[in-house]
Parts: sequence; structure tokens; C-alpha cells
Amino acid sequence: MSEVTAGIRPGSRAHLVGLARDYGVYVALGLLVVVNLAITPNFLSVDNLRTQAVQVVPVLVVALGMALVIGTKGVDLSVGSVMALATAMLPMYLGYGPVVAVVICLAVGAAAGLLNGSLVAFIGVQPIVATLALLVGGRGLALVISGGQLREVRNPEIRELGAGSAFGVPYTVLVAVVLVVLVSLLVSRTTFGRQLVAVGGNPRAAEFAGLPVKRVLLGVYVLCAVLAAIAGVLATARLTASDPSRLGELIELSAITAVVVGGTPLSGGRVRVLGTVAGAVLMQLITATLIKNDVPASVAQMAQALIIVAAVLVQRERNAS
Repeated sequence: MSEVTAGIRPGSRAHLVGLARDYGVYVALGLLVVVNLAITPNFLSVDNLRTQAVQVVPVLVVALGMALVIGTKGVDLSVGSVMALATAMLPMYLGYGPVVAVVICLAVGAAAGLLNGSLVAFIGVQPIVATLALLVGGRGLALVISGGQLREVRNPEIRELGAGSAFGVPYTVLVAVVLVVLVSLLVSRTTFGRQLVAVGGNPRAAEFAGLPVKRVLLGVYVLCAVLAAIAGVLATARLTASDPSRLGELIELSAITAVVVGGTPLSGGRVRVLGTVAGAVLMQLITATLIKNDVPASVAQMAQALIIVAAVLVQRERNAS
């Protein structure tokens, strides 16, 4: 029995809402797979599964960081701009080697996270306002850095990261799997993870209990931005080009959707890593299913919107019960 349904009378409305929030994303994902097996040609082909896995990686990686932020009752709207900054910086420093270039991209992400986290934790700016500033300014800075030009990435190691594989599994997917494991361990097995959940559940009580609330908030926004920078590097490697004008555009909405659909409440106090993974995969499969069956992309966006509304309503019902 999950913590959501523990102590609730089986069969009651609250019990059913709790089950929907805990397991609804997995049921929906399973049903979507069954539908695809029936109507989508070659759905289980290796090429199709590989394509779906590769395409979901950027959203999944960004959603992992977003889940941490939402777990503290915050939000980060700047993740797309951080991706743009990473893709703008990467080709500039590849002359020093791919490791140096990637480290610089991650450092830029960390700096962006420090800015967001400082505004939220120390100045008291609302997360949506603090990160909105970088959402606008970050992409503009990325365009200035790149001169507004798309740049081809010729470095063989970066190209191999985007196109290569080990034992048939793309490197980008392997990186995403490692990050999922690390974030899951961070949330469930570390003091920082427990503090994160406590701060999200009741920041005032956490502060009275002596927890480093400001430090936790700062760390969460730094981790979110670093993960966004990693997503930017992975996406650039797959595309073999740096395109700060388009890369990461609106990805913050996809990431928030994956987190909410995956069961992490917007009210904070809980982080569901595996649910976030399932949410990201579900959103990717919805889009792919409709496109592969000649349904316009606009309908896919409408379907995603309906799922978001349903997830939010489930959370509202749970909070009210």
C-alpha cells in the first residue's frame, strides 16, 4: 500500500483518487502501448523503439531536474534557455577538447541555477518570476553568443555521443538511465533528498526544525539547471548542430507535464522519479502515436493538454480529501 492510500478506506473516493495519482500514469502508458500494438505498424520494431527512446531523452533529463524543483513547491521556467546557453557554448570551446567544452557547459548551467536559486532562496522572489527572467534573457544571451547562427558540430567524440551506441543502446539513452538512477538515489537515500521533501512539504516547519532551507532551495535550482545543460549537450550531439534559437524551445512545458502526470504534486513535499520517467515516455508516445497514424500535431498538443488537466484535477481531489 502506498503512502497516499495508507489509512484510507478501500473503495472510498479518496482511495480511488490516491490510486489514480499513484498508478494512473502506468495504466495510461500500458493502455497506450496496447493501442499501438493494434493500430501502429512496426511499433515493436527495433528502429521505432530506438527512435522513441532517443527522442524522449532531452525532455526526460530536464524533467528530472524539474521534479526536484516542483518537490520544493517551486518551478523553473528557464530550463529551455539554459539548454540554449549550453548549445551556444559547446562549439566555442570544442577546440580545447570535448571534456573541457562539456564541463564549461555544465558550469554555465550551474551559474544559471545559482542565479535562480539565489533569487528564490535569499531574496524571496517567487520561483515563477525569478525563472521567467532567465527564460527571456537566457535565450537572448545564447543568441548573442552564437551570433544568431546555427553552427555545425564537427567534433567526432560529440558526434559519437549523439549517434553511437553500446550493446545496441544509444549513448544518450544510457546517460539518461544513469541520471534517473542518480536522481532516484538522491531523493530516496540521501539527507539532501529528505530535506528537499521536508522543505517542500512545509518550509516554515523545516526552518523551525533547523533544516538548511535556503541551502536546499539553492541546491535544487542548481541541479535543475545542470540537468538542463546536460540535456542541451545531448540534444546538440544528436542534432550535430548548435541551434540556440530553437533548441529547448517550450521544453519547460513538456517537463512540467511529465512531472505532474507522473504524480509529483505541484503543492510540493514529494518527488516521484519513476513516475516522472513514465510521464515523459507517455507524452512522447502520445505524440508519436498520433503522428504515425496521420493525426495532426495540433491534436497531439490538445491530447496532452487534456491529460494535464486530468492530472491536476486528480491532485486537487487528493488535496481536498
